[in-house]
Parts: sequence; C-alpha cells; structure tokens
Amino acid sequence: MQPLVDRYGRVATDLRVSLTDRCNLRCTYCMPAEGLDWMPGDDQLTDDEVVRLIGVAVQRLGVREIRFTGGEPLVRRGLVDIVRRTRALDPEVEMSITTNGIGLARTAGALAEAGLDRVNVSLDTVRPETFREITLRDRFDDVVEGLAAAEAAGLGPVKVNAVLLRGVNDDQAPELLQWCLERGYQLRFIEQMPLDAQHGWSREGMVTADEIFGRLDQVFTLTPASEPRGSAPAELFLVDGGPATVGVIASVTRPFCGDCDRVRLTADGQVRNCLFARTESDLRAALRAGASDEALADRWLVAMAGKAAGHGIDDPTFLQPDRPMSAIGG
Repeated sequence: MQPLVDRYGRVATDLRVSLTDRCNLRCTYCMPAEGLDWMPGDDQLTDDEVVRLIGVAVQRLGVREIRFTGGEPLVRRGLVDIVRRTRALDPEVEMSITTNGIGLARTAGALAEAGLDRVNVSLDTVRPETFREITLRDRFDDVVEGLAAAEAAGLGPVKVNAVLLRGVNDDQAPELLQWCLERGYQLRFIEQMPLDAQHGWSREGMVTADEIFGRLDQVFTLTPASEPRGSAPAELFLVDGGPATVGVIASVTRPFCGDCDRVRLTADGQVRNCLFARTESDLRAALRAGASDEALADRWLVAMAGKAAGHGIDDPTFLQPDRPMSAIGG
C-alpha cells in the first residue's frame, strides 16, 4: 500500500469518480440550454474499467471514500452494479453519490441494497418556479420525491447542496434552510465556482460566503460547530444552538486547499489531482494497453505528486479549466 501523497505532504483518501458527463438538467451556471457535445461512448470507461481503477485506488493507494458523480450519475445504466462491485472490494470504504435527485425515487432502494451509504442531492431552491428558471426543466417534484426516497432507504444523513445565484435565488437562503431543517436534511451552501461551460463566471457576480451568512443571520442564530473540520470542504455551524447544522463551502473566498484530501477520476479515465487542474493524467490508455494494477498505481502516484499548492483563483494568471464541471465530476 502506497499513499497518494503530493509534494506538500497532503494524502488523498477521497476519490471522486465521474461516471458520465451527461445530465438531464440544464442548470444555467453549469451548461448552456442546448447542452454540450457529450463524450463519445468509446471514450467512456466501461463498468469493468471503472471498478478495476477503483480497486487500484482502494487496494493499492489507500483510498477510503468513494463519491460517484457526473454529469448526472443516475443516468449511468450500470450504476447499481458498479456500486455493488465497489462494495465487494472493501466493506469498510464509505460510498456516496452526488446527484440532482431525478430518478432517485426509483433507484434509492436498489442503491442502498447494493451498499451505497448516503447521497448528496443538488437543490438550489424550494420554489418550483425558481427551479424551472435555474434548471430549465419542470422536475422539482421529482427531486423532492427522490430526497424522501433516499431518506426512507436509509441513505442518510441526506445532504442537500445549494448554489445561490445573484438576482435569482440569493434571497431564498433562509427558506431553503428552514425547509431542510423540517425534513432532517443537512444543507450545504456552495459558492459558485468558475467551472461553467460558458466561462461566464465572475467573482463580482458570485454570491460569497459572507453574503450567505448575512442572509441566514437575519432569521437564524449561527454558531461555529465544535467538531473539528479536518479535510471536510464545508465549514459547519449550529443552527439556533443545534443540534441541526448548516454548512458553507467557500471554495473561492475561504479556500481550504491546504487540507485537501481529494483526487478525481473522470468518466474517460483521466486523473485530476485538483478540481481546477489544467492538466490530466491518462489511465485509460495504459489500462487498455494491458498495464498491470501495479503500473496503473505507479501512474496514479506520479499524477498526484504534481498537485499544486492551491487552486489559484485569486492569482491574476488563473485560467478556468477547459473542462466544465459536468465533464470533471464534483
């Protein structure tokens, strides 16, 4: 076992696995209304290839958490089987999924039976009309049903991820939190990051963590949670004394790069050692050329060693990654 350590001593134990770049929503901060040029099927890792690379990460490189992402991972036909086979690799590995919740009502039970531990569901508003405005789809009820199904299936704690957009839903933070509190969901606000396909992000247009706190403080009393944050991206706060919490992931204004323990595998088999990396390391070509697990692990170690100290968004020379979030995987 060799840990995935970078030159600054950070060890990656959390693997984000993108299963597809496709999505059935068109969130305006992620992709254009017409969608994107999707990845050709032959470029995408097969189910067997996904499981093999996860096995390399878990059994040779010390990865202890697997998060399945997309695009929208629920549109991957082999998802349940991939989860089941991943669970068979190591019963102790924590497995979760980040999803928009559409289709979760149908699959939550099967995913739980296959060994999934929990879900993160993206939901930026609890107003159906605002949901349509952001996603360009009328699927709010489907997401609500998916959240309830995940809770009923034991995929908890159910977490909700929300992005606030200026002039769209930035006034809705308190009602979104209240809605989650009433249902026992754990809410995490995420600062909008420069990962949209349109490259339209601007720091001036982004709703900052300070603004989020300002909105919430009008209704709730927030106090810092006592539990150590560790490498978790969310800064947690007790709501009205607890025990319920709300989190804020301030990747832009309060970066936590120094404690990062994540590494990413794209749907076409590329290792990304940072969400904002401008370079990738190809495992798919080596895998398909017959490389051994040991050789694949060695390539992964080299890819991780070159990780930068931070994402550099504040640097005047910062360039947004060529791939959008839907093709990287969160």
